[in-house]
Amino acid sequence: MTTTVRPEKRLHPWREPVRPRPAATILLLRDTGDGPQVLMTRRSAQASFAPGAYVFPGGVVDARDASPLARERADVRADQDEEVLSFATAAVREAFEELGILLARGGAHAAAIADIARRLDRRREADLFSQVAERGLRLALDEVHWLSHWVTDRDLPKRFDARFFVARMPEHQQPVADEGEQFEPIWVTPAEGLARHAERKFNIIFPTIRTLRQLTRFGSVDEVIEHARSQASIRVSCPRGGWLRGRIERFSEDELPYGELELVTPDGSIHHSLDWQSERVVPLLRHVHRLTAPNPGRMTGPGTNTYLVGAPGDWLVIDPGPDDAAHIDRIAAFVGDGLKTIVCTHAHPDHAPGARPLQRRTGAKIVGRPSGPDFNPDWAFSPDETLEDGARLRVGDSTLRVLHTPGHAEHHVCLLLEEDGLLFSGDHILNGSTTVVDPPDGDMRAYVASLERLAAEPFEFILPAHGHVIARAKTEIARLIAHRMAREAKVVGALDRLGGGTLDELVVLAYDDVDPILHPVAMRSLTAHLLKLRDERRATLDERTKRWQPA
Repeated sequence: MTTTVRPEKRLHPWREPVRPRPAATILLLRDTGDGPQVLMTRRSAQASFAPGAYVFPGGVVDARDASPLARERADVRADQDEEVLSFATAAVREAFEELGILLARGGAHAAAIADIARRLDRRREADLFSQVAERGLRLALDEVHWLSHWVTDRDLPKRFDARFFVARMPEHQQPVADEGEQFEPIWVTPAEGLARHAERKFNIIFPTIRTLRQLTRFGSVDEVIEHARSQASIRVSCPRGGWLRGRIERFSEDELPYGELELVTPDGSIHHSLDWQSERVVPLLRHVHRLTAPNPGRMTGPGTNTYLVGAPGDWLVIDPGPDDAAHIDRIAAFVGDGLKTIVCTHAHPDHAPGARPLQRRTGAKIVGRPSGPDFNPDWAFSPDETLEDGARLRVGDSTLRVLHTPGHAEHHVCLLLEEDGLLFSGDHILNGSTTVVDPPDGDMRAYVASLERLAAEPFEFILPAHGHVIARAKTEIARLIAHRMAREAKVVGALDRLGGGTLDELVVLAYDDVDPILHPVAMRSLTAHLLKLRDERRATLDERTKRWQPA
């Protein structure tokens, strides 16, 4: 078993990305009545990277930024290690060389520092650190805080490994562009910059867009700096690109399509289309394809994903979806006479009804686990063959191991493609939403236990029944468990605050972050949480009044 996809199963040959160069960027901020503004400047139209784009000042780290002289002439904090200091020093140097802004202190007051900054030589070869030393100044690196870490997209011919820093704009200083690399320094609020970009009046690149969005959360410079100062860790973000609506769109790690791009084009090359459509099969790997049923909706997202695993002459289908004639026709046309097995992860009506019509077309056997006595009898499911936990299904040179994962439904199974570290998760794990746990067949204790079991299995990617592929699978499972426990804590808090209540009363508090239109659905999972608490002797139900009470 492995967590790495076999190289020969990739759709595209590996192309080694360009090695990124270390770089640093600084966001100089000032307060206004409309909130904080950030200083930006326009790059030269002849620049080899992001020509004509508005950016924050910054550039490549060079050897001088880690020199003894640079260290001697700087005030630093205890939390700034040597590597971070090199990047912070580069950011401060670039702010001076590009815009004449000097983050420094000495015996003089701020106005005198500003006057010194105007008279210093801004040419790179003039060496800022020597000039600072000659005038008895010290760089104020202790006022520079690390905000974020971006690595340029893997598909681009010129790449940077850039740390983004924040600092307050020094008093009495005014930005003056060098008119060589940078032009037109301007102050903008984050919201203003994003609005102008949306109107196509302000050319900004992906990390700049995401950084401006991040800044919209803060009401003052102090808030930005406090956020940067107090971060427990800083995530490295390297965007990925794919085709969407006929153009290249880029996504960071916290956005829904990112994991699919990581699976299909790990080197970052731009090949994969992310558009949801039901007319054609979408290849994810040479032996894994997806066909999305034409049943989008509030509970199904873009539609139910049918997965086709194998190769011509030997196919296995996972979740044939609803009994939709066009969808069944497309599956049958793709697999031809080579379909051997139809797997239903569970029997909900957006997953299993297509199994019998597909069987009539192909003769394939239907496997899964039969639905239980608490399952909706209108959707009762009895497969040709019952899948036992731990059973293995062979298709071509791949092995799918059955994992019984009760919770969303008592008979729910996931399938682990052992040779490539892929989990077909059915509805147990979704991309972009949390699955509904609907008692009595749904069980929250079983659901969380199944998640904990999956956390110990060897896979890196999750292929859900709804939504794009999910990467960094164990991180996502940990997030889901934490989310369920946080929701449980809100349920307990609602019980305590109200001193008990009905489902209608409790859902308002326990799901106050959910659109009220979804409260009827949320009450199913609320019931599951309450039953879990009852089983753990942390809550009780008065059957006569239907009121829940804290135990």
